[in-house]
Amino acid sequence: MALDIQSIRADFPILERVLPNGKKLVYFDNAATSQKPKIVIDAMTKFYEQYNSNAHRANHTLAEEATAALEHSRLSISRYFGTSPANLIYTSGATEAINLAAYGWARYNLERDDVVVVTEMEHHADIVPWQEMSKEKGIELRYVPIDTKTFTLDMDAFEVALEGAKLVCVVHTSNVLGVRNPVEDIIEKSHAVGARVLIDSAQGAPHERIFFDNLGADFVAISAHKMAGPTGIGCLLVKSEAMEQMGPFMTGGSMIRRVTTEGSVFQEGHAMFETGTPRIAEAIGWGAAVEWLSQFEMREVHAHIQDIASWTANQMLEIPGIRVFGDPSLPGSSGAVSFLHDSIQSQDLAFLLDEGGFAVRTGHHCAQPLMDALGVPSTNRASFWIYNTLDEAQAFVSHLRYVCERFA
Repeated sequence: MALDIQSIRADFPILERVLPNGKKLVYFDNAATSQKPKIVIDAMTKFYEQYNSNAHRANHTLAEEATAALEHSRLSISRYFGTSPANLIYTSGATEAINLAAYGWARYNLERDDVVVVTEMEHHADIVPWQEMSKEKGIELRYVPIDTKTFTLDMDAFEVALEGAKLVCVVHTSNVLGVRNPVEDIIEKSHAVGARVLIDSAQGAPHERIFFDNLGADFVAISAHKMAGPTGIGCLLVKSEAMEQMGPFMTGGSMIRRVTTEGSVFQEGHAMFETGTPRIAEAIGWGAAVEWLSQFEMREVHAHIQDIASWTANQMLEIPGIRVFGDPSLPGSSGAVSFLHDSIQSQDLAFLLDEGGFAVRTGHHCAQPLMDALGVPSTNRASFWIYNTLDEAQAFVSHLRYVCERFA
């Protein structure tokens, strides 16, 4: 069944926004954060209006309702990702999830000269923690380059980098290029040499169903806010065997069984890593988001996004001075189209696009090693999602063409 895009758009109040300059909003910054359907907004509002209380803290009615809602969301989210609630650790987002893998697993299990493999296309959140771990533990950090002609990962170089690796960290889908890495092949090859695997799926989860138990990765990091959920929450999905090797990352309340002046005894399983007041409203909102997403076949969603992105990229390539980085027609591509004009600075171009009502991302996208590999300081990026339309893309290309003709 074809997606009813107009019905989907009606679920998102912000898409009716008119900007201060009188232009109707066209939101093409979905790789940074998606908009939220009303069901998510309502679920969080209901919590604050009707049963706001701290979870796992008391026996009164509101506390019991908050606890039940928090854990119901854990169940819904873990089911959506094809795993058990016991394998899901709530975090503030994918960044904290990756740091949790670094400081909760790698710190306890890696020694000096152990090898961690990352790629040039990683987000800073999957580079900086390993650089810090290298300073602290003396681990060896290896970077797998990209093929700048195809904008894909150099898999021959990856296999060379695997020798002696203890951990492989790779982005599921690039936030700049939109390219989906062959994560299944990467996981298989990494496990064959005895390495554990961390997948950064912040960009992958909004575009395809991640079935954690079937995927086989040891760790998967996910952010809610890129897949219709609220900001401030995400998770680290962890294999049971890997979780048994982990130690606490942050300490404080909730994650302990008992504290005396002589020492502390920690909770077991995911409870060891969820210290402090839970992200209750955010978890409830994310639970509502995955229930909303579950009504769609994600392959249809992806096809819709990819059609718009491929059409847009092809049209942009016909505009003199525009370069496009990546190929949205590649299988699994997320719909992110990064581009640059030869003579208009990216920030200036973003302001000119905003004047037309078009919201796009500008900068290095927290991927400076990738920018260095591409030989550019920054790019503009249009990224599409479930509620975007070909009409919006056509208007965008028309405005971009006008801007380039007028200001180049």
